[in-house]
Amino acid sequence: MVLATDLDGTLLAGPLPARRHLCELFRGNMPGSKLIFVTGRGLESVLPVLNDPTVPRPDYIIADVGATVVYGESLLPVMPLQQEIAAVWPGTHRVLEALVPFTYLEQQTVPQERRCSFFVQEGRIDDELRLVVNELGCELLFSAQRYLDVLPKGIGKGSTLRRLCEQLGFDFETILAAGDSLNDLSMFATGFHGVVVGNAEPALVEAVRQLEHIHLAVGDGCAGILEGLTHHQLLNGEKPAIADCLGESDLVMVYHRLPFDETLEGKRQRPKSPNGIIPTLLNFFSGGTTGSWVAWSQQPTREPEGFDARVTVDKKRYQNLYAARIPLTENDIDLFYKKFSKEAFWPIIFSFSDKAVFRHTHWEHYLEINEVFAKKTASEASKGGLVWVHDYNLWMVPAFLRMLRPDLKIAFFHHTAFPSSDVFNIIPWHREIIGSLLQCDYIGFHIPRYVENFVDAVRSYAPTEILDTTPCAPRFLTYGCALGVDSATSGIKVAGRNIRLGAHPVGIDCDQIDHILQKHSVRRKIKSIRAELAGRSAILSLERLDYVKGSLEKLLAFEALLDKHPELAAKVVLLNFVTPAAQGMEVYQSLRVEVDQLVGRINGRFSTLDWTPVRYFYRSLPYEEVVAYYAVADVAWITPLRDGLNLVAKEYVATQGSVGGNGALVLSEFAGAAVELHGALLTNPYDATSMVQTLHSALTLASDDRAYRMSRLVSIVRTNDVRAWGETFLKAVNAD
Repeated sequence: MVLATDLDGTLLAGPLPARRHLCELFRGNMPGSKLIFVTGRGLESVLPVLNDPTVPRPDYIIADVGATVVYGESLLPVMPLQQEIAAVWPGTHRVLEALVPFTYLEQQTVPQERRCSFFVQEGRIDDELRLVVNELGCELLFSAQRYLDVLPKGIGKGSTLRRLCEQLGFDFETILAAGDSLNDLSMFATGFHGVVVGNAEPALVEAVRQLEHIHLAVGDGCAGILEGLTHHQLLNGEKPAIADCLGESDLVMVYHRLPFDETLEGKRQRPKSPNGIIPTLLNFFSGGTTGSWVAWSQQPTREPEGFDARVTVDKKRYQNLYAARIPLTENDIDLFYKKFSKEAFWPIIFSFSDKAVFRHTHWEHYLEINEVFAKKTASEASKGGLVWVHDYNLWMVPAFLRMLRPDLKIAFFHHTAFPSSDVFNIIPWHREIIGSLLQCDYIGFHIPRYVENFVDAVRSYAPTEILDTTPCAPRFLTYGCALGVDSATSGIKVAGRNIRLGAHPVGIDCDQIDHILQKHSVRRKIKSIRAELAGRSAILSLERLDYVKGSLEKLLAFEALLDKHPELAAKVVLLNFVTPAAQGMEVYQSLRVEVDQLVGRINGRFSTLDWTPVRYFYRSLPYEEVVAYYAVADVAWITPLRDGLNLVAKEYVATQGSVGGNGALVLSEFAGAAVELHGALLTNPYDATSMVQTLHSALTLASDDRAYRMSRLVSIVRTNDVRAWGETFLKAVNAD
């Protein structure tokens, strides 16, 4: 069977279940079937459709109302047919020059090849225009009461379709042409079986009403195509490969990790989540909400014997919450998360494209794991339920999930940055990723800049209508920060779908910090640290081993500070805590060697018998000990080259507020938190002079200025804590 279908109003229209059914038919459920897009769009405008997960990939594409014909996979021209069409086109410049006198023609500003397209009122087309076009060796095609195409003579959707089918040797009795407008009429004149979908132009319906080989469908779009396939007996009883599956969970969290830690023996431990994100997400189930938490569980095999895929999380606290565990092997996790996500996506997310490594075999594995997550989610969610997907590891889940469960409301939150479109588009699969995210109903980011970066990426993917924008001030910095913008897009429309967007910077658990500071062991630790500092000003640096954190740039700046300000000798100490990367992250090993060497050089140059300028700790600290260091630090020096947000800055502020401290926060203006934390001293980590000057300013800041800045910061951090983040996000998702 060969389906030759128009796009807009036909294949791209109709109810989602029908679109899903048709998509599944052409994704392996009908061996030997062929799909041909036959559209008035230019080829460039067809590209977004190719990455829409709800649309099957075509074998061939006829675009430009028949003037372009290419292979669906490679997009290379189908020869010699394309060459023959090009030979009879007089050239765009010649056509436009000849039509200059016809001032009522308004040229369409859309991609087009071997044709010229205009807007025009039906009554304005006259014999003089027809004569000029005929002398050019062209002909006119008018449709939808406003679109006028000048095409090479004898070229149209129908003629190109017939010639393509002849060249490929298709059996004409197995071909179905589907359309909805007058520019599809020539397809129905080929003699192929045809179907005019239910939402078609009345003029097309009247034009084909007497043709016996044309079925006039009742259903719109894809539903009409399915009617036509059945009417002409071309379906042979095929059904979609995936049956509907409904669960009972009204809210489904899709996260890469479980809400509890599992030991190798299968026992549970409380999750190590000091920033409070997991406890916050769990709180949404504390009121008895029926829910599921979809995440991986490391197992010896993907089908472990005796594995319980669905377990309660905490029956006392969350009586209706279940963990839907996906068994993945150590190799699965290593490849999907530690290697591919960190080697291909992580560098791009933070604009370090030179460090990105793209392996297509790894991408296939990534797709496989994302599909497994989507299938598990589809089986858990209730009809019309809400699914909240988290982070870039699961970028492709919405694509698979929308096909499986078109009834669901899908929300997505990025816990990282989102890069500018020119950087994001370096990813070989950027179109597939954007196509997947556009299946969401709501997408959240930390800050407005990331929203705008995403919108720019979408605009390079498909025609995009901006539905709404939201002013950023006073919540966010606008012009005083590298990541500032004055307004953010809050709604877009792409390919007929409305997607709402929002900026929701994650907060921290301030109550947890307050509780920790009340512990006697922590108070003793604070006293011990202060005694060891012996009155010296403490500069605190706390970061994970990662090239995006700017560890080397920071150490070089500290060295420059000591060179430029010798009066600081023995008066300041850099407490440099570096948390090791997860095991298996080979990309960071060379960075550690460089950090070790640079710390050694600085201490070798400046140390005295009773003063070591850099106290370097390469290990993970218990969170309570981290809070103790927050309490004593005079300056928090947080200068990543890029960072999605940076919760360390917020934890430092909350701690200082709790102990009544007046510490200074020096923050990279390329950290997402910089646009939110009014009162921080912003610095450019790429500029050594800026780094030195800002750190020196923080060390010498007047006490009243320090107090004022910290009071502003404390108010922001405590008002916008992690609970407020979660509640605000879900409120935005559920808003009409």
